[in-house]
Amino acid sequence: MGCSRLDVGLLLLRLGAGGVLAAHGTQKLFGWFGGHGIEGTGQFMESIGYRPGKASATAAGLSETGGGALLALGLATPAAGAAAAGAMAGAAAVHMPAGFFAQSGGYEYAGFLGLTAAGLAITGPGRLSLDHALGHAVNRGWMVPTAFAVTAAATAAVIGMRTRRLREIAEAQALEEAEAAAQGGASDAT
Repeated sequence: MGCSRLDVGLLLLRLGAGGVLAAHGTQKLFGWFGGHGIEGTGQFMESIGYRPGKASATAAGLSETGGGALLALGLATPAAGAAAAGAMAGAAAVHMPAGFFAQSGGYEYAGFLGLTAAGLAITGPGRLSLDHALGHAVNRGWMVPTAFAVTAAATAAVIGMRTRRLREIAEAQALEEAEAAAQGGASDAT
């Protein structure tokens, strides 16, 4: 039985989304394509509340590079798509305060890549894939909910820790500002 339009469409979608994700991840891991590598990305991760920064940069880079490459190949599609979607959920959390559209710093791009990766994980890679060539040994039906459950739990924990850190930082800054204002008012009164 030959390949259908669906198979060709899935191949194109996998190659496009997987290639973009893999390239994006290699910026973090290796500094390729104008990226900052682990060191620079780790510093950035620290600055936006993902700590420890280097570990966060490594995890994000591996999820994007590995998930993207595996999606492009159509190999271990449930795990690859879930990992990439989880990384993009973490990125979307950073951009969420800026709204939806990417032109104003919003989560549009991360959200689109994450939903595309999730859709491919659920739909499957099609016949033009390594999963199909290998008899779907690492693309079984039970793997989809398992991959998403594990990824959702890890992503929720990481984003939750970041949210708590940012809240603690904001509260500490507000306290410092209040103390400075109180001291300024006390010195004005004398």
